Amino acid sequence: MSRLPDNPPPFPPFAQHSTERIYDSPWCSLRRDMVTLPSGNLQEYHVIEIGPAVTVVPVLPDGRVLLIGQYRYPHGKTHWELPAGRLEDGEEPDIAARRELLEETGYAPTNLLALPGFYPTNGISAHHASAYVATDCTRIQNPDREEAEQIIEGIFTRDEIEAMLDAGLIQDAFAALPLLYWLRGTHLKKSESNPR
Repeated sequence: MSRLPDNPPPFPPFAQHSTERIYDSPWCSLRRDMVTLPSGNLQEYHVIEIGPAVTVVPVLPDGRVLLIGQYRYPHGKTHWELPAGRLEDGEEPDIAARRELLEETGYAPTNLLALPGFYPTNGISAHHASAYVATDCTRIQNPDREEAEQIIEGIFTRDEIEAMLDAGLIQDAFAALPLLYWLRGTHLKKSESNPR
């Protein structure tokens, strides 16, 4: 096995000179920070504030994967994704993962396994997503989707998922990265063993 390289050494954080709230909403906020660079010069940063999120790879008892085809208004496209969403106030990521899976698909897992989390837009936001694999998923109810969620379901084999990734057909980062981690299987660790 190859040696695992270290992370780069951390740089000292920029000192915040000033901050200004530009926009606030329940979905996202925008602030304008002025920071002091090591040279002493000031630099403007626009930071988008988005609450933490979860994304879930739902694996059925036969090993196939459930994806959702979802319409996205900002770019007007419908493409394959994983069930995902924001954490509610005070909610733990594993609870949010189960809730989002159930709401969007009606499926519940036997086990939930943690994948590495990620920062999807770390150049403009500290927004973080926790990722999970939900195993032995079975449908226990009808989905309870929001009015704006236009979703269809698709069930795919591991080979089909690999082919879709290789062809660049899974363009949503909240889906592509967790699916790649799941396919490699080397990062899985058990986060809980019993359904809630």
